[in-house]
Amino acid sequence: MTDSNSSHSTSRDLGIGSSGAQDWKKILGDHAAVEEFRSLHWEGSFFDYLEIVKQNPAVARNAFQRMYDMITGWGTSSYVEYKKSIVRYKFFDDPIDHGKDGVFGLDVPLMKLVHFFKSAAFGYGTEKRVLLLHGPVGSAKSTIARLLKKGVEGYSRTDAGAMYTFRWIDAEGKFGHILGNQKEMRSPMNEDPLKLVPAEFRSKILDEINRGNKSAYKVNITGDLDPASRFVFREFLKHYKGDWLKVLNHVRVERMLLSEKDRIGIGTFQPKDEKNQDSTELTGDINYRKIAEYGSDSDPRAFNFDGEFNVANRGIVEFIEVLKLDVAFLYDLLGASQEHKIKPKKFPQTDIDEVILGHTNEPEFKKLQNNEFMEALRDRTVKIDIPYITKLKEETKIYQKDFNSQKIKGKHIAPHTVEVAAMWAILTRLEQPKKANLSLLQKLKLYDGKSLSGYTEDNVKELRKEAVREGLEGISPRYVQDKISNALVNDKNGEIGCVNPFMVMNELDGGLKNHALIGSDDKRKEYREMLAVVKQEYEDIVKNEVQRAISADEDAITKLCANYIDNVKAYTQREKVKNKYTGMDEEPDERLMRSIEEKIEIAESRKDDFRREVMNYIGALAIEGRMFDYKTNERLHKALELKLFEDQKDTIKLTSLVSNVVDRSTQEKIDVVKTRLIKNYGYCEICSTDVLNFVASIFARGDVKKRQ
Repeated sequence: MTDSNSSHSTSRDLGIGSSGAQDWKKILGDHAAVEEFRSLHWEGSFFDYLEIVKQNPAVARNAFQRMYDMITGWGTSSYVEYKKSIVRYKFFDDPIDHGKDGVFGLDVPLMKLVHFFKSAAFGYGTEKRVLLLHGPVGSAKSTIARLLKKGVEGYSRTDAGAMYTFRWIDAEGKFGHILGNQKEMRSPMNEDPLKLVPAEFRSKILDEINRGNKSAYKVNITGDLDPASRFVFREFLKHYKGDWLKVLNHVRVERMLLSEKDRIGIGTFQPKDEKNQDSTELTGDINYRKIAEYGSDSDPRAFNFDGEFNVANRGIVEFIEVLKLDVAFLYDLLGASQEHKIKPKKFPQTDIDEVILGHTNEPEFKKLQNNEFMEALRDRTVKIDIPYITKLKEETKIYQKDFNSQKIKGKHIAPHTVEVAAMWAILTRLEQPKKANLSLLQKLKLYDGKSLSGYTEDNVKELRKEAVREGLEGISPRYVQDKISNALVNDKNGEIGCVNPFMVMNELDGGLKNHALIGSDDKRKEYREMLAVVKQEYEDIVKNEVQRAISADEDAITKLCANYIDNVKAYTQREKVKNKYTGMDEEPDERLMRSIEEKIEIAESRKDDFRREVMNYIGALAIEGRMFDYKTNERLHKALELKLFEDQKDTIKLTSLVSNVVDRSTQEKIDVVKTRLIKNYGYCEICSTDVLNFVASIFARGDVKKRQ
């Protein structure tokens, strides 16, 4: 016999009280979740569905309309770049997965992509084209495809994205000869129930549905049912002697949820070698086990409508490396895109409604361009270039997403480590500027939004226009990610606990020797020269940071600023300055003023203009009732910091670090600087020491040069 209390005694033995079990039931049996489940698994009659369409015509949208609405439904932001308004679609930040597949720095190509969907949604012609994402390896083509598939899958689970299909039912078991000895048969291609309406009645139903339709699109019924559903409909129609309304009693409409894993509305095709390619992978194949049951291989019930085109109906199908497909496959692609029809084996043309998305690398696309037999495919293809990123800020975001303090435990990544790797990657992608006085690094900075004397927005726009191949060649983000990973796990760096820019740059350099996509020694040499440029830029960055950390004494800067302003005021108003120590009136301290102005390269001939500019700025603030703060004037702030650094550099004796002979007073001052680096710039104990030693060695080299 079974002890009725055995389950309770087991719970007590495990220390689980009945109240605890009830708590778990409350959590797992959340009422809202149950209601959501019911909503997602709604069922009803065909006439219930007609009422739903009447109330919400959006449920009957086609695949392109759904895709466009899904993207724009996440919202947009906009900004102006080179006098052109750019729209950023927030969907591509991947709000679904908290940014896991977020795409950075490709706002212009993504705008073109959304324009393609918009045109297709309104039936302007692009719905009859294959969408082809083209670009170098690692440029986010697959990520964009993954985002779109993930997006429409999630969209189908929302109220805004609700969609429906149907199944055939035989509740009383009288029609086994029609449904194949089963009581239910799903629409094998997840058709819209509206397709059940015979052609002669469609206009009447559409007039009723579209009366008062406030949706962006008119409801339309295009195409016929798939062969299996058409067969069932025809057999029921025979039984009911043409009364199609009675046929609808055998229809059960249900909510449709797209799912890539379940192969519902989302298909993915990856080509194999030519010998193993079979077109039935796209359009389905005969189920030989059912031929004996139905007596013919041309009976649609003996056919598996499970090709990628079939399962992707009403959603999206992705073709990975689409141009590696066998020619026979490409012909299937032509009909699917232009006519929205496919040809399953032994069956007539079958209507489909889906977005066809392919992506390919440049070598394969060049083959397409050079193949005169593929002119028809070229004509039916809309190509959107997905290049490498050429903005430093955006490229840096790619690496920061994977290499940050939340993901990397036990090791610190020193400031600028990711930035210098991104800088080098972008330099390899840029074309040499045609202007002789512009370096590649300066071009990078202009693209990143930095200002450069003599260059306007129009100049930068012209630079971009003349660089036709920019972003289509160079180092991919994957290579950089691999090398940052190597630096993190390298045994040589294992005991250090901190990865710095030089470790990563060494990995980037070392990997060039065996990089499979670099075809010549000249290219390797060029990339190594770019690494040298990045190293020099990094030196300048950390020198500036250490200088700012040394001169970060706000009281000292405030006093220096006040002294400078007093002298500038006296100079511009032709007055004298009272000496605080002697109490005597003296001429403005020209030496002090010039020592500050020279730090930001104010020429002797421009000093009067600069001083008047400062006084006018202070006057404008005063009119607004605001106090002057040196931090609000970036140029003056920088000049004051550099001046203070120069005054304090010798007292700190940073170069003494190189000799390892540091007195107590100097060490205390160095410790203060280290604390500032850690607090204000993101350094740790290890890398702050390293960067101070590094900058000390730079100053030591400078002192040696001066003495020579």
